[in-house]
Amino acid sequence: MKVWDGIETVGERAREIPEPCTMILFGASGDLAARKLIPALFRLFQEGQLPAEFTVVGVSLSQLGNEGFRTRMRAAVERAHGAGGVDEAAWSVFARGLFYMSMDITSAWDYARLGELLGQVEAERRTRGNRLFYLSVSPTFFGDVVERLGEAGLSRSNAKGWSRIIVEKPFGTDLSSARELNTRIRRHFDEQRIYRMDHYLGKEMVQNLMVLRFANGIFEPLWNHRHIDHVQVTCAEPLGVEGRGRYYEQAGVVRDMIQNHAFQVLSLIAMEPPASLDPEAVRDEKVRVLESARPFTPERIHAECVRGQYGPGHIAGAPVCGYREEPGVSPTSGVETYAMLTMRFDNARWAGVPFYVRSGKRMKERVTEVVVQFKEGRGNLFGMEQRERLSANQLIIRIQPQESVTLRVAMKAPGRAVRVRDMDMSYFYSSMREGPPPEAYERLLLDSMLGVSTLYTREDMVDRAWELVMPVLDEWSKDGAAPNYAAGSWGPEAASRLLARHGHTWNEE
Repeated sequence: MKVWDGIETVGERAREIPEPCTMILFGASGDLAARKLIPALFRLFQEGQLPAEFTVVGVSLSQLGNEGFRTRMRAAVERAHGAGGVDEAAWSVFARGLFYMSMDITSAWDYARLGELLGQVEAERRTRGNRLFYLSVSPTFFGDVVERLGEAGLSRSNAKGWSRIIVEKPFGTDLSSARELNTRIRRHFDEQRIYRMDHYLGKEMVQNLMVLRFANGIFEPLWNHRHIDHVQVTCAEPLGVEGRGRYYEQAGVVRDMIQNHAFQVLSLIAMEPPASLDPEAVRDEKVRVLESARPFTPERIHAECVRGQYGPGHIAGAPVCGYREEPGVSPTSGVETYAMLTMRFDNARWAGVPFYVRSGKRMKERVTEVVVQFKEGRGNLFGMEQRERLSANQLIIRIQPQESVTLRVAMKAPGRAVRVRDMDMSYFYSSMREGPPPEAYERLLLDSMLGVSTLYTREDMVDRAWELVMPVLDEWSKDGAAPNYAAGSWGPEAASRLLARHGHTWNEE
């Protein structure tokens, strides 16, 4: 099968392939470009999902040149895919579309040079004037880069082609900075051309949440306060700050994970059915459910939220230091590395149902999952002795590391006696005949070229997420977090006690 002539069929169905375009990759010599972006683009190209004319113009301060950039990206692709996973014929064609320009992203003169290069490349590669700008640079430069693009006339769509921009997270550091950044970007790109990247939305199981909810008649009738007791959203990882101490001192886990990743998953779990799969219809419902979220008052924060910071402990049997001993971290730091927020939605569907959202560094395991805990059934045919050993029915949606869906039900254990036990009915994505799911960036990059914004974050979603967490951040800023959980544990005991007061327990198997 040819994979570089712009045509591919899967069975009898032709895949949708975007128009020829040029991606201008700011930060092309950085870690994200080498580790995720170029490998994802090559995988798409290799599988025939990009047109033959697809072009990348890499931009950064480093003095690489076209051949140096191509050599570096070839090494990056081999690290990501393995040397055996690089089709030589496909790479030869793909590499001819890689160009590089060394520039100072704060220099107006360099943007004029970039415009000249784009004109030459577009004529040579026949990309029809379609431009996709990707800001893989420090967030402190987002606004400046956009304004320089606008001043140089590079941000305008015209009769020749479209112009779009992808902005990596974090999108602001608080409500006011997010609004300021949105204002600066919208001076030069309207909302339909702004793609705010949150790679969690590209993960296969996150995309599957809507299918699981709305394509199965068994779930949607039960998806409400009459049948669901509570919901848990967990984003845990055993890693520490991994050399990003200075960044984490300014961020903390609420800004780094909960305001974006966790709230994206939460909105898909809690939203109402959209009128259609149109991107705006889906994003409307995600925003609408967050608008119904109960605001955090100081009383709610103290009663229903928990923060923590990891101290020394053990990960996989090896000793690790506490957060305050990490490079770049203050020895008296009060930054939270763990946070748990109890979300409540004041609407007809979720009245009285708590959503426990937690995320933490240096946790016992790497796991991102949603646990939907159903209420106990009526009656008790099998006696309290049996029943006390059982969980209520659970739907466990594992987003990573092993994508799976598990329905936990009560079943009779083998034997003559009637002994009731919890049994799991599980489906693992690794068992699919189609092979492993695509990387998140593959789906997201392809969608941006096709002009499909469903999996990107809209301005009002960013705004509402910051509105919700700002009272928590403001209240917690009055005094710092102290080390209150050991590295390698499941977090502060206060979080378990909070759930226990409501008769709930974390899913920590």
